[in-house]
Amino acid sequence: MRIRFYNARILTMVDLTAPSIFTGEVWTEDEKILYCGPEDKAPQATGEETAIDCGGNLLMPGFKNAHTHSAMTFLRSNADDMPLGEWLNQQVFPFEAKLTAEDIGTLSKLAILEYLTSGITAVMEMYLTPPSIAEAFRSCGMRLVQVGGVNNFSQSPELLEEWYNELNGKDPLTSFELGFHAEYTCSEELIEKIAALARKYEAPVFVHVSETENEVQECIGRYGKTPVAFLADKGIFDFGGAGYHLVHTTEEDWQILKEKKIGVVTNPASNTKLASGIAPLADYLRLGIPVAIGTDGPASNNCLDMFREMFLATGLGKLREKDASAIPAYDVLKMATVNGAHIMQQPETDSLAAGKLADMIMIDLQQPNMQPLNNIANNLVYSGSKLNVLMTMVHGRILYERLDGIQRFHVGEEPADIYKDCARIRDRILGA
Repeated sequence: MRIRFYNARILTMVDLTAPSIFTGEVWTEDEKILYCGPEDKAPQATGEETAIDCGGNLLMPGFKNAHTHSAMTFLRSNADDMPLGEWLNQQVFPFEAKLTAEDIGTLSKLAILEYLTSGITAVMEMYLTPPSIAEAFRSCGMRLVQVGGVNNFSQSPELLEEWYNELNGKDPLTSFELGFHAEYTCSEELIEKIAALARKYEAPVFVHVSETENEVQECIGRYGKTPVAFLADKGIFDFGGAGYHLVHTTEEDWQILKEKKIGVVTNPASNTKLASGIAPLADYLRLGIPVAIGTDGPASNNCLDMFREMFLATGLGKLREKDASAIPAYDVLKMATVNGAHIMQQPETDSLAAGKLADMIMIDLQQPNMQPLNNIANNLVYSGSKLNVLMTMVHGRILYERLDGIQRFHVGEEPADIYKDCARIRDRILGA
């Protein structure tokens, strides 16, 4: 099916040096972008295609949430105001042990609804039951990249390899990458086994790393090295990958990240709420280390909102550097779109161009927070809101739209039914 989007402002994210916005049309055919360019060069409309008047609003690539734990929706606003170690051991791990695979799939659907309202078209997920998560995302039409969460207590290198082989190449919307929870939850032997898998498949690895000062100091106490240096020495990053958080790092760590081509996925809201610290994003950008943005899970954030993450990424970065020019808005927009797509191994979703996958959002520029249109890219980062998202398209399908102030989801289920199912799970796990 062909869809013609016309009368649109278009931000393609193809130009990485400066935002280039023009008026034109985007045509999609099935899951691909057929055309993206000025109106006078667009295909001839025949009347058979679906035509959508964008009303002068903005079309742009969807946001990429490069780190999350979707099914933790059941813990939203239940496990708050605690330091990370206490939060994990008292409020997270004990309750997660009671979840079934079916629970996790259902709880993930609640997160998918929220992602769509924030213009997020793909997520990088780490959680407990990858097969049921893949099915939940597939049934909703949402793009998913999963990574393993192996640790000393759950999952295993054997399961990781099984999922890597079984969950790749089966569906265009879902894929799976090697990963494990963190250095501090994995034995040295376990980490060596995962490094062996990375060598076997010549595959990148994804992991929580250097999130808190305590984590770093304990790793130095165990191995005489920072988590970044230890994992690199073990061969974890021989084929690239990314570290989630990377808040407390040294200059030596930075050189390892750069040399090993390790991406950084910053999670500013979660790191702020858990008082973990502020990542040195300005240093990463200065060194050319790619940075993407994740929301982290809805228990530690608690909001799956890319607009809030973008503002915090730049705002906290400026505060850390004591420099209002640090972390420019367009750099943050690249983190949330292009960089996220590449770190998630999804380059075909990074921009709007003919032949790319049709993962696209429409932003309402007619709201007060977007006026005047002095700098649309800056408006997105500094004053943008989920209320500006008029449409979210994934793989050529419109999954979410807001027309005349009314939200409509096209995910195969009614939101009210998902809410009820999640409430029942919450009551069973946490108690009414």
